[in-house]
Amino acid sequence: MARRVSILGSTGSIGQNTIDLIRRDPAAYRVVALTGAGNIAQLAQDARELRAEVAVTAREDLLEDLRAALQGSGVEAAAGSAALVEAASRPADWIMSAIVGAAGLAPGHAALQAGQTLALANKESLVCAGPLMIETAAAKGARILPVDSEHSAVFQALLGESIEAVERIIITASGGAFRDWPLERLAQATLAEASEHPNWDMGQRITIDSASMFNKAMEVIETHEFFGVAPEQIEVLVHPQSLVHALVGFNDGALMAHVGPADMRHAIGFALHHPDRRALPVERLDLAAIGTLEFRAPDEARWPALRLARETMAAGGLMGAVFNAAKESALDGFIAGQLGFTQMAEVVEQVLADMSRDSGVTAEATTLDLVARVDQMARKAARRAIDKKAG
Repeated sequence: MARRVSILGSTGSIGQNTIDLIRRDPAAYRVVALTGAGNIAQLAQDARELRAEVAVTAREDLLEDLRAALQGSGVEAAAGSAALVEAASRPADWIMSAIVGAAGLAPGHAALQAGQTLALANKESLVCAGPLMIETAAAKGARILPVDSEHSAVFQALLGESIEAVERIIITASGGAFRDWPLERLAQATLAEASEHPNWDMGQRITIDSASMFNKAMEVIETHEFFGVAPEQIEVLVHPQSLVHALVGFNDGALMAHVGPADMRHAIGFALHHPDRRALPVERLDLAAIGTLEFRAPDEARWPALRLARETMAAGGLMGAVFNAAKESALDGFIAGQLGFTQMAEVVEQVLADMSRDSGVTAEATTLDLVARVDQMARKAARRAIDKKAG
């Protein structure tokens, strides 16, 4: 019987890699929903090919374009945030959550509310509302499977192991576009330079986040939330080859490493086929040809995002939502030319300092409405900080 699958964020790099795997064995899957944003042509093309039940664009102003592109296909068209949540709630055996940013939280939560298996590539869900997502999954009998390459690697290293036996979790970082730049050059880094990743083929926003290490900072918080380990048990290593995705250190001194090619189809495929491990169309590594694997400690003067992530975890409550909103806003400012590369971290630090004074933000109670309210407060604070720097 064909498995029912939905892909939230199907037009992005994670979504397209997921579709690539489904396309290789189309009889094994029945596509329920595909969602995207502005790339209507890709969304409609994939929905037609995969015979999806519904295609949803997050942009209500593009609904008529989507309807026109799907005319005669039998695929339902919908638009807007409510439509995204409705699509995520439709019965499915497996749902990929790959919408970029905080916009992915509500649809992912809706999938868990429906008791479904959520393959989570949206970092913001756990960073902004980790306890809510974990508790909802437990209450509804749903399952969260990690799709970030690092968290998938940790998940695999822990199979058959007890989390109580874990001393530390090490996630690796490529170091991004500027890992070998002199520190004094970073302030002059351009948008084009920050948008080129040396190892991975990803979207622009996550590529810039890799260069600033905000992507890794988010993953540190995500590791804390998903695996329930203390912040001080989580380490980051710069590993330029991007072949060792994570390591788990146990109480007997052993380190279990996950090694594989820099290809997101591995983590996606592992989640798609879980609990089975099936053949995937990824490169087989020749370790003799590779010869050497390099590791080094991250320089927090170069990447202050890592320090800010630890401060965020120490503050607790909804500071993860503040961190993410400030980070997204600062990234928008850099892309728009209003901020320099190093000023992004300055904006995030300012917003964290300003909002940590609000006891409501550091409270433990979490609802989607509260997360959304804190998100908007943090974006306004970030906007003020950006305007001050740009002015």
